[in-house]
This record gives sequence, structure tokens and C-alpha cells, in this order.
Amino acid sequence: MRITPASDSSLHIGFGDVISLEAHHQVVSAFRALENLHDTRIRNLHPAYTSLLIDFDPLNLTHKELEVMVAPLLSELAPSDYSTPREIEIPVCYEGEFAPDLASVAKMLSLTEEEVIKRHSSGEYFVHFLGFAPGFAYLGGLVPQLHVPRLATPRKHVAAGSVAIAGAQTGIYPNDSPGGWQLIGRTPLQMFDAAIDPPSLTQPGDQVRFRRIDRAEFDRLYRERDHQQ
Repeated sequence: MRITPASDSSLHIGFGDVISLEAHHQVVSAFRALENLHDTRIRNLHPAYTSLLIDFDPLNLTHKELEVMVAPLLSELAPSDYSTPREIEIPVCYEGEFAPDLASVAKMLSLTEEEVIKRHSSGEYFVHFLGFAPGFAYLGGLVPQLHVPRLATPRKHVAAGSVAIAGAQTGIYPNDSPGGWQLIGRTPLQMFDAAIDPPSLTQPGDQVRFRRIDRAEFDRLYRERDHQQ
């Protein structure tokens, strides 16, 4: 573990340089431990793949004071401090216009489209952190057989709920936005809603599973979502 100043109002805590499940557990354990302090001088916590950034109030706290406060807490973290993750099931339709890149991904990987779908929907994923856009969860755990590059040219518009893969990750676009990941499906769930607390359906440390659905179930779940709003 390395603790270093990152700016005049932030402290960086590093847990190594390799993205792994062990590093993920350490980041999430530290994130939750610091959240539980409920110290108003800590303004925000930003978990990443192998690190945690602490944004603090420089008028009421110094780098040294913060390091003295958090170092003993973090050094005492044990594997058991990583509690059982919350499990989130997300229905995904891999059909038609929801999966514009599925055929090219399958060809790139020398797989059939059905094999891509089965590998993706049978995986176990975990939320590293939220970034890029509000509610966009970077999900680790994508099997190596599905690792593909980003699009050479990003799309100007990706529909909310689009499920995508790029590199060693999968993710879900929470809102309509530009995007450069390969689109292979879509969920009818609303991944981000600023009117509720917390606004994001997923949080760092959550475990995510995808459940394959057909277009009829997608339409039904989408209608139910609209009626609830």
C-alpha cells in the first residue's frame, strides 16, 4: 500500500499496479472503511481499479493529518473486511438492433454469435468503480475469450441501457451518450436515475450477473418500468 499526495486537496492510496480481484477487494474494503468514518472533512471518495483517491477539505485537514488518520485504519484491513457483495441481476436482450456489433465481434473472435452470448451471459462480474458518465459501471470479470478492442471510431449516439464490451471489461451505458465500446445487447432497466438515492443501480463492490431475455420480455419489462415512473 502506498499513500501519496495527489493534489492540494487529495490523497492517493495505491494497492499495487495490477488489476486483479485481490486489488479490487482491497479498494472496496478501504472505500467502505473510510465511508464509515462519516468524517465531514472527507468530501469524496473515488475508487479505481487498484487505488482510492480521497478528496478532502484543505481548510480543515492537511495531507499529513489525513494520512495519520487513515494509515492505521487501512493497515488493519483484512480479507474478511470485504463483506459479501450485493448481487445484482440485469436482464439483457441480445437481439436485432440492440446488438449492432454482435456479428463483427463473433467474427473477430472466431466464435458464433450464440457462443458470444452464452459466454457473456454466463459470466460473473464485479463493479470496479463508476466513471465516464453518471452511473456507468466498469465491470471486471469478462472472460479472455471475449476480449476485443474498442471501435476504431466511437459512435456519436449510444442508447441508454446498451450493454457493451471493450478490452477486458463489460459495461452498460446508463444514458444516451457517445461511446466507443462494442454493443452486443441492451437491458430494459434504468441504470441511473438522479431522482432517487442512490441514483446508480450499481455501486462499487457489487457483483453483477446478466440474464438473457428475448425481445418480448424486454418490451414487457420496459413497459413496467415506464408505469412505475
